Amino acid sequence: MRTNKRKVIITCAVTGSVHTPSMSEHLPVTPDQIAEQAIEAARAGAAVLHLHARNPADGSPTPDPAVFDLFVPRIAAETDAIINITTGGSTRMSLEERLAYPLQAQPELCSLNMGSMNFAFHKAGRGITTWKHAWEQPYVEGSEDLIFRNTFRDIKKVLAQLGDAHGTRFEFECYDVGHLYNLAHLVDEGLVRPPFFLQCVLGILGGLSADPENLFLMRSTADRLFGRENYAFSVLGAGRHQMSLITMGAIMGGHVRVGLEDSLYLSRGLLASSCAAQVLKIRRILEELSLEVASPEEARAMLQTKGQDKVAFRD
Repeated sequence: MRTNKRKVIITCAVTGSVHTPSMSEHLPVTPDQIAEQAIEAARAGAAVLHLHARNPADGSPTPDPAVFDLFVPRIAAETDAIINITTGGSTRMSLEERLAYPLQAQPELCSLNMGSMNFAFHKAGRGITTWKHAWEQPYVEGSEDLIFRNTFRDIKKVLAQLGDAHGTRFEFECYDVGHLYNLAHLVDEGLVRPPFFLQCVLGILGGLSADPENLFLMRSTADRLFGRENYAFSVLGAGRHQMSLITMGAIMGGHVRVGLEDSLYLSRGLLASSCAAQVLKIRRILEELSLEVASPEEARAMLQTKGQDKVAFRD
């Protein structure tokens, strides 16, 4: 029997909260830069745009809804991509701060980390001798002594206040096998219903390393817990593991995530000039593998989001 050709969703994580301005001049930090790079990424083929906010004055991560309002409505007006707002923010933000803008915006999709964990990126600061802003060095080096918090009660609050109340779907970020079991517990409790959008995050210190064997482990565990027909599987490879790992994920039947949140590089030793450059690279790889890239509308159908007309972005 002939089956429809599988489509691959490209997610682009535009700026995140790990990398700092001193690490790359191409990292978007102002509202205009974030908007421009997100729009370019969507035009290059990203169906989902994963967004964090930065303080326009110094590039530090911020949960301020007023800052999100400076770029999210523009992105929504100039693209048809699914806008995915973080609920992770950074390790230095409270849950209330992390939820402030998502609750205001009521987007189609939000990220949701599936557990508390060590989340260390202090090694990213090695080799930097001159920092552009005073906040950067203590922020990066201090990550060695911080924990990202998402307890079961925290997760339930996000599911209730965003999912149940506003129809937002979730990118369930799983950094370890235990996070898949955390999600399975929530399924058993009746708090999460398929189809799930699982983002397998490998390469963060504190979670699973970016070894191919770990990707196989995450995929097989998800199959066993949920049944392959009940979830969409996406792969994120941190840093230098980005392209090789997500290519493997696509071959295994998954979707892919790129962006300067996850890696500052396009290839070994070459900084990416933009998020769109990474989108174009993975798009070329996918097409050479005879895989088709999903449009935003096709991604909406796969992820069963509520649609652009049911969000609350401010003009």
